[in-house]
Amino acid sequence: MGPLPVALRSSTNVGDRDPDRRAAYRSYMPRPRKFVEEDVIAAAIAVFVSEGYGGTTIEDLLLATGLGKQSLYNSFGGKRQLFLRALDASTTDVVSRMKETLNAPSATPMDRIKAQLESLTVLLSSPEPMGLLFAKATMELADRDAEVAGLAEDVFRSLAAEYRGCLVEACDNGEIAAGADVDALAVYFVAVTRGMEILGRSGATRDVLRTVAYTALQAIPLPHPA
Repeated sequence: MGPLPVALRSSTNVGDRDPDRRAAYRSYMPRPRKFVEEDVIAAAIAVFVSEGYGGTTIEDLLLATGLGKQSLYNSFGGKRQLFLRALDASTTDVVSRMKETLNAPSATPMDRIKAQLESLTVLLSSPEPMGLLFAKATMELADRDAEVAGLAEDVFRSLAAEYRGCLVEACDNGEIAAGADVDALAVYFVAVTRGMEILGRSGATRDVLRTVAYTALQAIPLPHPA
């Protein structure tokens, strides 16, 4: 699937349904009837990232996915159910990307953490909507939607566990100080990267995001010289 059309990248007023936006939705949607489920989910993610959950209408989803109303309800259950499917795909993508980078066998633990932060910098400064739905949904709904809040908490724990595993390995290898508080550092990096998501959604440049990421690395205590 190609990059998200420009007209879908920037949020507009909920009531603004201009022809260019409709054309952009149509260009991103799979063919009706012979739809591929992953394409429908990807199109829904693009809409929810652009409009938010509250700002997305059934009509937006029909337009983006190319499904008829009955097909959408029969296949996905409606707006809420499609949103949860889209959010699950987004969170799975976030965790999978992180695991892949932090478990690369050919690099040191610290190099893997640096590579993961760099890959996040690239992702958050690109038009790709997949991983951005997690940040969008958490900010919009976590304080009033128990299901979204529970999912967010599970993801945060998974991310912290991945960071912790890498930091423990770095500590064992002598890359960081032996007394480093790996639990606190793991949570710290989750907080930093979630903040980077918000900055990315606000239009921060890749250089700004990279500065945040590499400044965060300075919080890791290094071993004292012999």
